[in-house]
Amino acid sequence: MEVNILITSVSRKVWLVKAFKDALKQEGIDGKVISVDINPLSAGFYVSDKHYLIPSSSDPNFIPAVLEICKKENIKLLIPTRDGELLLFAKNKEKFENQGTHVMISNPEVIKICNDKYKFYQFLTRNNIPIPKTYLPGEVDFSSMPYPLLLKSRYGSGSKSIFKVKNERELKFFVDYIPGPLIQEFIAGKEYTIDLFSDFNEKVLTVVPRERIETFCGESYKGKTVKDIQMVEYARSLAEKLGTIGHITAQCIKNNKEIKFIEVNPRFGGGAILGIKAGANTPLFLLRLVLGKRVKPQIGEFKENLLMLRYTKDLFILNEEVV
Repeated sequence: MEVNILITSVSRKVWLVKAFKDALKQEGIDGKVISVDINPLSAGFYVSDKHYLIPSSSDPNFIPAVLEICKKENIKLLIPTRDGELLLFAKNKEKFENQGTHVMISNPEVIKICNDKYKFYQFLTRNNIPIPKTYLPGEVDFSSMPYPLLLKSRYGSGSKSIFKVKNERELKFFVDYIPGPLIQEFIAGKEYTIDLFSDFNEKVLTVVPRERIETFCGESYKGKTVKDIQMVEYARSLAEKLGTIGHITAQCIKNNKEIKFIEVNPRFGGGAILGIKAGANTPLFLLRLVLGKRVKPQIGEFKENLLMLRYTKDLFILNEEVV
């Protein structure tokens, strides 16, 4: 059987293209890894077996264009990778499944909770999962707040529009400066990302925490796997209660007293390759699920203290090779 895979918004996710190519090889089956993006200078294009330029996700032709590519290329597995397109794929999942394409996406309500930091705070609070206290500006008296605080956009992603404020004057300024502001308790401690993988029935199969040693624009560039049982159990509970599907990343902060979760990205994260190389080979697991094979839970089964040191690599192509 041939399994063709489509990665959307591939951009510079060369590592993800290669991870799926390796999975096909490891499973010993034929298949192509195809990528799409709006930018002809996407590095991921030139390591894929085939690539297509498509409209932006804000264009009404976006979903029809991806559906057409899936039909033409007999795509069995589709991997959305960008926050701005996740809800679109979740809402249109049935259209893809009707033509034989599995989509690694959670249901629309899960995406909405993860995309809205205030909804996320309310959900975690209801489910007794620790999260920093979070407020909308109209809910609090600025003069009585316990400073320092974090100001962030309710709908922002990565490290965009996040500011630490030390007093009421700064708080008032950034509340007016940030679109859709949210006020959050400041928690000091180490930051961690937790890679989780659930099957298409929302059963959690792997959980790999990794310390964020160094980040750039919200993405981990140096990291280390850690076996923290409390973190693993909280993260598993979070994924189960949300009902996530496929590979997701949860972020938390831990200090000597507590663990607090701050967000979930229901997609592959930028540093997910560390969890994959540590033994939780989620591209391979996805492939096996698409083939109808059983994948057993492997929670806690990964290499501890595995370090990741990411670096930039140059790619050279002739101008005529650009789409």
